[in-house]
Amino acid sequence: MDRIQVRGGRRLNGEIRVSGAKNAALPLMVASLLTDEPLTLVNVPHLTDISQLAEILAGLGVEMTMSGNGHAEAELGRALTMQARKITSTVAPYELVRKMRASFLVAGPLIARCHKAKVSLPGGCAIGTRPVDLHLKGLEAMGARIELKDGYVYAEAPGGLHGAHFVFPFVSVGASENLMMAASLAKGTTTLENVAMEPEVTDLGHCLLAMGAKIEGLGTRTVRIEGVDRLKGTNYTVLPDRIETGTYLMAVAATGGELELIGARGDTIESVIPLLTSAGVHIAPTNRGLKVARNGAHYTGVEVTTEPYPGFPTDLQAQLMALMCTANGTSHITETIFENRFMHAPELMRMGADITIEHQTATVRGVEKLRGAPVMATDLRASVSLVIAGLAAEGETVINRVYHLDRGFERIEEKLSAVGADIRRVKG
Repeated sequence: MDRIQVRGGRRLNGEIRVSGAKNAALPLMVASLLTDEPLTLVNVPHLTDISQLAEILAGLGVEMTMSGNGHAEAELGRALTMQARKITSTVAPYELVRKMRASFLVAGPLIARCHKAKVSLPGGCAIGTRPVDLHLKGLEAMGARIELKDGYVYAEAPGGLHGAHFVFPFVSVGASENLMMAASLAKGTTTLENVAMEPEVTDLGHCLLAMGAKIEGLGTRTVRIEGVDRLKGTNYTVLPDRIETGTYLMAVAATGGELELIGARGDTIESVIPLLTSAGVHIAPTNRGLKVARNGAHYTGVEVTTEPYPGFPTDLQAQLMALMCTANGTSHITETIFENRFMHAPELMRMGADITIEHQTATVRGVEKLRGAPVMATDLRASVSLVIAGLAAEGETVINRVYHLDRGFERIEEKLSAVGADIRRVKG
């Protein structure tokens, strides 16, 4: 099994191009099931989650071609063209769906277009139960008959889906995306309340609009969708990854140096920039993205609570914790989204971090320095937090189970090496 080896103590200087957002690309790929015309996505990151979803979609009858590799300076990622001329299967099997949670998004489009679906209950990172109940309740409100049996969701809507009024009891990104796609082909008008406002949800909505959907209220808590008979193909560019952007901002904050993040959009991380600025990190927009610098002065501890967008993202909580391990003073980080998302804390403590956990809050008392150690990644975001810690630590850090990294961070060793980090992959 591959490992990542990091020798810390080097400043990061230069520029990094931010990849397309994985969490935007996945639902956009699923949207190809809604039309028999080609859907071309530009700026698609090269990640294992993308490849696994592509395998699931191919099994349903989606034809695909890929061009570009995302390496060239002038190239905006890869372009993926998908066409579901005919849905050849409405079954998403366990052996594929179990690998990633986002694959459950195929349920809504399959029911909307084919009036039936058999989808395995999903897998993904071990950071809590994250049930699909809201997906199913929303689809039932739109007329689907659903049965859970042998680990599968069996759903059918013989007369097609119809418009409905559905209120999410709590914010759910995946359920918001699933129901938006399903409602685009339903008969009548669907009103969704307490919808997730994450940029990736809005990005999906804009793509659906380009495909001919009728949607009002994108970027707000209430979205209205008037169903249409059919959607068309389009070309659409995936937005830059705000989690990758935030990760590299924190990496520079931890190590010192100066980076320009090409393609980064500050408007997607509006809760992150003021927090880091208050801690002593310099962040400014450029005509190509964002510039981040920490040269000289140290940074201070912060208090933050993860919240649905536009609050501080849970997907940057682990990275912030790694950064705060060597801050001046004490930080308090409260996690409200996922119940098991402090599993990286014991690994950071192996490197000398002073962290205590009580219920949903981690108290991080800054230490003078971290020390390199062998550590183990427990999930996607935890894995990159250990990379940040290793970059800032004294000595060598070896990170095991880095297959998590390959799910969400495109060519991270290559990008960091190019700006001065001593990091490499050791083949297992």
